[in-house]
Amino acid sequence: MDVVMNETVVEMVTPQPKPSSSQVALHVLLFVVTVVIVVVGLRTRVANGMAAVNAVAFGLALVWAITAVVASHFSDRPSGRVSPYPLLIAADSLLAAVALAAGRLAQHESVHSYGAAKSVATITALLVTAVSFHLLLALPDGQLSGTGRRTVVVVVYVAALAAGLSLVIGKDVFTILEGGISWSIAAVGALLPLRLRYAGAVGHHRERLQWFAIGAVLAGAVALVVAVLHVLINWPRPLGAVAAGGTVLVPLSLMAGESRRLATQSGRMLVRSFTVFGFVALVSAIYLVVVLGLGHKPSTTTDRTTLGLSMLATGIAAVVFVPARERFVSSATRFVYGARQAPDEVLRTFGSRLTRAIPMDELLLQLAESLRKTMGLVSAEVYTGMGEVLERAVSVPDAGPLSIVVTSRERPVVTRAGVSGSAWVSVWLPALLDGRAQAQLRVAPISHAGELLGLVVVERASGDDLFSEDDDRVLTDLARQVGLAFHNSQLDTALQTTLDELRKQADALRESRARIVASGDAERRRVERNLHDGAQQHLVALAVNLRLARDVIADDPAAGAEMLDELAGEVQETIQELRELAHGIYPPLLVDSGLVEALRAAANRNPLSVDVVAEGIGRYSSETEAAIYFCCLEALQNAAKHAIDAHVEVRLWEESGGLLFSVSDDGPGFDVEKAQRGHGYINMADRLGAIGGTVRWESSPGHGARVNGSVPLI
Repeated sequence: MDVVMNETVVEMVTPQPKPSSSQVALHVLLFVVTVVIVVVGLRTRVANGMAAVNAVAFGLALVWAITAVVASHFSDRPSGRVSPYPLLIAADSLLAAVALAAGRLAQHESVHSYGAAKSVATITALLVTAVSFHLLLALPDGQLSGTGRRTVVVVVYVAALAAGLSLVIGKDVFTILEGGISWSIAAVGALLPLRLRYAGAVGHHRERLQWFAIGAVLAGAVALVVAVLHVLINWPRPLGAVAAGGTVLVPLSLMAGESRRLATQSGRMLVRSFTVFGFVALVSAIYLVVVLGLGHKPSTTTDRTTLGLSMLATGIAAVVFVPARERFVSSATRFVYGARQAPDEVLRTFGSRLTRAIPMDELLLQLAESLRKTMGLVSAEVYTGMGEVLERAVSVPDAGPLSIVVTSRERPVVTRAGVSGSAWVSVWLPALLDGRAQAQLRVAPISHAGELLGLVVVERASGDDLFSEDDDRVLTDLARQVGLAFHNSQLDTALQTTLDELRKQADALRESRARIVASGDAERRRVERNLHDGAQQHLVALAVNLRLARDVIADDPAAGAEMLDELAGEVQETIQELRELAHGIYPPLLVDSGLVEALRAAANRNPLSVDVVAEGIGRYSSETEAAIYFCCLEALQNAAKHAIDAHVEVRLWEESGGLLFSVSDDGPGFDVEKAQRGHGYINMADRLGAIGGTVRWESSPGHGARVNGSVPLI
């Protein structure tokens, strides 16, 4: 479905020319005429036969004629008129066929006379050079832009006709070698105008120029290889014929450029062509230097030496080309893309940035800037989001914030979609088309493990280059990398959150332990103070009174007996004080009878009316019983202090694998926020937290208070 949508987008953005039967018929007719002339030329018998270069030239004329027919089917036609681009190609091939056939016919005439055939061959051969120069200046659409180009072309035509008439009057001939030289000079002269035209070309015109350059570069590589082989081993012998045959790559490349599928591959193919030419030039130069400079041309007696030198040359070429390749690729890329870089350059740069500690916002901004630069975009945007709303995180140029809604119905389709165009977007994400309905749009979903994490949205103007398969491949791979980066970022955020929570828990644990130690120390000091000020003082007084009693008994037994009775009462008071002190440290009733009985005893001692509700409560570990007992005791003491004349209920129950308790009163209540900063709450939280429990206070002024706690039962 996505492929169909993308093809539909291409048709919507760039209307494809419809074949004109009249134009195609014209070029078919010219092709037929060219074929007839070529057949006449080939069937003309001459005494010395046909030179190989002539046969190749006839073949080239036919290939160029076929190219004109193919180009006539796809080229743009202004206002229904005949397109000048295929017409120039057809005229060039026709003139070349006429020149070659006339040259063959001229060989029937006497060498002492200068007939009409020689005149036609001379003039048409020069016109072939003029038309070729015209075609080069008019690429890629056949239109001569600017007065300067038109003037130059007119001058070249006039010069060609003048030179032809001069040769005819002087009864001279224009040879194929001279034609090749003049054509080469014309090609060199057209290089700078071609480069300027290429810099301003867009869309299919740019692709056509790139395919022309591919053919020219590969033809140059073939010619270079043939020349080097001819110099080294005198092969191939028909040097001109083979070199001319290599130029067939130019019309073949132009025909390939008319294919919609192949046209979008032009940029990458041109980079590779330049790289191949650079390698061929480097290897050829090394062979020439090594074999001719350090050795000599191969012969039957020096095959072994030549073989060794060839191996040396190949080794040197392999070593030298490794560092030189990057320079070739870089130069070729600059030539093809100008200020831009190759589209897949953004993949390499994004991958390298992922290895650095760059914030995600900065990383996405750099990604959008790289996309716009490398792909020649009007704008590049990245949307992010986990829910139904995707937010525009970055955009280059800055377009401000924007939100788009992806419903639960659309999300699975968007997540699974590949790189899609405007037609697909109009169905599933129409909000992206606001204000750019005529632009070329590409949307790549950012997903990981079947989850939509965002979108990459890129835009080109309707008249710019069409998005190629390479562009779509780069966007697909880039979206996959961004999805992985988002996933890793989420994992990192979750891990950081967990670490922060662990740090908080560790800090709270350290503080709790410190408070427990401080509380233990304070409790020991309190016990020591109570023993010193209470029981110890009573015992000291008993010791003193016992000595007095001994003395009194010796003098007055009745008074001594009365004093012993008083001392017995003081001993009972001391025992009671020690018992109460022991209850404050750890009540014996809690150890003997359990939590419920200990709480009921504490409730009886409390000045308020306290009810203890506990059903199905048994015995638990000493740590659990002690923690709940002292927390309830703390809550009862707070109620007695702040809720005078209130009724208090202590409730215990088991639920969901835990032992829960609550202490509630109907007193005036308090501010929970302030209470949670008090020592009572902190002591309770520390005591329960030590065994995995929790405590929560609920209260508001005028509505009583409730302390809820729980301890897990393991």
